Amino acid sequence: MHIDARNIDNNSVIEGDVCIVGAGAAGISIALEWMNTSYKVILLEGGGFEYDDRVQELYNGKIIGHPYFPMKSSRLHYFGGTTGHWGGMCSTFDDIDFEKRDWVEHSGWPIKREDIASYYPRAHPLLDLGPCNWDLSYWQGVYPEFKPLPLEKDVMWNKMWQFSKPTRFGPKYKDTIVKAENIHLYTYANVVDIRANENVSSIREVTVKNYAGKQHTVKAKYFVLACCAIQNARILLSSNTQAKAGLGNDNDLVGRYFMEHLEIESGELWLKHPDSLFLYKNDRSSRAEIAISAAKQREFQVLNATISLTPLEEAKKVEPPITVWSDDDPRKSQKLWKKYYDDAHKKGLMERIFRNTKYNAFGLYTRCEQNPNPDSRVILSTEKDELGMPRADLKWTLSPLDKKSVLKVNELLGQQLGVAGIGRVKLAPFLQDTHDDSLPASTSGGWHQMGTTRMSETPATGVVNADCRVHGISNLFVAGSACYTTAGAVNPTLTVVAISLRLSDHLKSIIKS
Repeated sequence: MHIDARNIDNNSVIEGDVCIVGAGAAGISIALEWMNTSYKVILLEGGGFEYDDRVQELYNGKIIGHPYFPMKSSRLHYFGGTTGHWGGMCSTFDDIDFEKRDWVEHSGWPIKREDIASYYPRAHPLLDLGPCNWDLSYWQGVYPEFKPLPLEKDVMWNKMWQFSKPTRFGPKYKDTIVKAENIHLYTYANVVDIRANENVSSIREVTVKNYAGKQHTVKAKYFVLACCAIQNARILLSSNTQAKAGLGNDNDLVGRYFMEHLEIESGELWLKHPDSLFLYKNDRSSRAEIAISAAKQREFQVLNATISLTPLEEAKKVEPPITVWSDDDPRKSQKLWKKYYDDAHKKGLMERIFRNTKYNAFGLYTRCEQNPNPDSRVILSTEKDELGMPRADLKWTLSPLDKKSVLKVNELLGQQLGVAGIGRVKLAPFLQDTHDDSLPASTSGGWHQMGTTRMSETPATGVVNADCRVHGISNLFVAGSACYTTAGAVNPTLTVVAISLRLSDHLKSIIKS
């Protein structure tokens, strides 16, 4: 069922069993799980079904730290959310990503990989992915030409990726959600405040507004914030009437530990003998990236990271994403992006690159998890948006461990090629500078916003518990990558869906009690 919140009576009261705030990958995944149940689910989306620049402007804010994508265009504010410009890359977290690592301060999830991994098979069909099999040997059976570089497994390994279409949650699930009798989708319903009971131990209602001048109240037994990491933090911080510092923020942790994946051109791989390296290319449903082993992460006390390979003649044509995606209007940034990366451009290159052509040289592109840093954070601005809500500013802050990790994974690859006698690695100039432990301005993120309501065992170290419930509040939950304690070295979407399905199962278990 669909209701446009601009068209109902002002000050309407909307009631249900579960209220989900945000209709992106996380929110829609949860809502789908509740279809055809006896429970009334309220799904709130701040925008409509199509792009609306006036709604998109509500996401605007300032970048006050390391250079980042414009706040307004780094996320999409309509039904389906940022899956509208998602690239479709998927892979799984590793065991070490969940562990407490002595050399990574603030690491250690209160859950283990298997707690999430058991939901990957259910997440696959939602994302239109292939078999839930991430072993190289399986994919070599599908693609016999997948021949790996001779890497010592205790040093580096081939981490498999799969590619979604990419699935756009808006078009794919619109009709399903709208036709579901017990799912009540309200568009143009932006949450601007959350109200709790007297001792702030339980949420009573949320207030929604839109630019048509309408305001409504939504009441439910359970509430789930399923916006992006920045907006989840923004809502909690600005809901400060009853809790001065914001809901769930007694320990000043909401909005902190903002994480991205550090993505950067890190050097060149030169082979002694030309090779096509099909295993590492994008022209099939799966590919590999070269990952640093858990053993070497421990030995050298570095973060998790992977390296992708692109024929050097193509790699030299590519601009850093942080440079290309530069306009506040996501439509304009998309056009700028297509100037370098659109399908037509790629096809011409792919026809030359992937028809059994062998190359001596490949560009190296590193994706590294970010060291969880409390100074990397979302901060409320003194400026307010059209609906009267404080804007969110972003202070993206990096650390010396980030650069150390990017350097080490590339050094190890060079050493592995040398040991095998097949080639060498030429490090990018910024990695050769031993007197500067910072990363250059060309360091991009992956549009992967994580960590602002991190998961933890206690409220002293995070915002939500192992079940994604806000510490100290009995019926308020957070879905998606905002809950990540650490970032891993893979795109977050697959795990976003998996962790959301896990949260949905938990809600079903407690709503019956």
